[in-house]
Amino acid sequence: MSPDGQDGVLLHTEGHTGYVTLNRPKALNALSHTMVRRVDEALAAWEDDPAVETVLIRGAGERGLCAGGDIRSIYEDARAGGSASADFWRDEYRLNVRIARYRKPYVALMDGIVMGGGVGVSAHGSVRIVTERSRVAMPETGIGFVPDVGGTHLLTRAPGRLGTHLALTGNAVGAADALLCGLADHFVPAARLGALTADLARSPVTEVLVRHTTEAPPGELAERREWIDHCYAADTVEEIVDRLLASGVTAAKEAADTLAAKSPTALKVTLAALRSAEQLGTLERVLEQEYRVSCAALSAPDLAEGIRAQVIDKDRTPHWAPATLAEVTDDDVARFFALLGERELRLAGPASPEEVPW
Repeated sequence: MSPDGQDGVLLHTEGHTGYVTLNRPKALNALSHTMVRRVDEALAAWEDDPAVETVLIRGAGERGLCAGGDIRSIYEDARAGGSASADFWRDEYRLNVRIARYRKPYVALMDGIVMGGGVGVSAHGSVRIVTERSRVAMPETGIGFVPDVGGTHLLTRAPGRLGTHLALTGNAVGAADALLCGLADHFVPAARLGALTADLARSPVTEVLVRHTTEAPPGELAERREWIDHCYAADTVEEIVDRLLASGVTAAKEAADTLAAKSPTALKVTLAALRSAEQLGTLERVLEQEYRVSCAALSAPDLAEGIRAQVIDKDRTPHWAPATLAEVTDDDVARFFALLGERELRLAGPASPEEVPW
């Protein structure tokens, strides 16, 4: 094991709490494979340690908890036709399950930017805290990818079709909207996070929350429910776009313009994944599906092209293939859900219906 902090994770215990700090602030704490393994090892050890009653995860620096996985590495792997990304996702999704089923309070400080893999290490936890600086998103369609880390599971549980809206557009939401969508539980002003973190070392979570939580500033999604629920209830992405354009609502037209810039294939696969996730039920089954989709995306052209345009060359002009929604066939979408045989990710389901175990 690397010296503490050199692999991007700082670990320590104080009082009754184990603290995990994602420590790559220059990369907005983006997750590497080593970081995922380190966090998983720590959680496994602390879960069986009677001296540790609570676990807290946070990000180093002032910009956010975590911007997601290391997509530059995924880009290189996709171009090389390698398997490193599939190996990373296998361990990352297992970590997501561990967090969701953790037997002790798992407190996630979702301050600042929380995107993609950052959602995976926070929004499955039992105590999810947002601040006025929080920007929570699953922005995968913008790089030719599909929401993963259990994102399709989380977003299908949002009220109405809010989750579909967020999954397809990739839009980031603030504290109130994260609370509304079920991605977070509590609002704490950023200035109080230091005191909350210190208090957890000596007091139970429930007592600490009472001291520091307050009401979040107003959000935007609640008043947009009518057109969002109507437009995103459509059966196809094409019809969703048509409804958005026909609604006469400025924000809906802006959403249609946003979708026009995304990967057509990623949009159609994302909608199919969300609709399937509604039926699959458990996080484990959904993650198994997401693993198939992620592995298929690795060999599809849009993922490497999307990362190139947004992160590598930063020209913001991806050349999607196919270039239009009409050109993406049902067979193209179905390929992303094909079984992987011996490479399947197999996750045990929960022993009982999902519930906070403490």
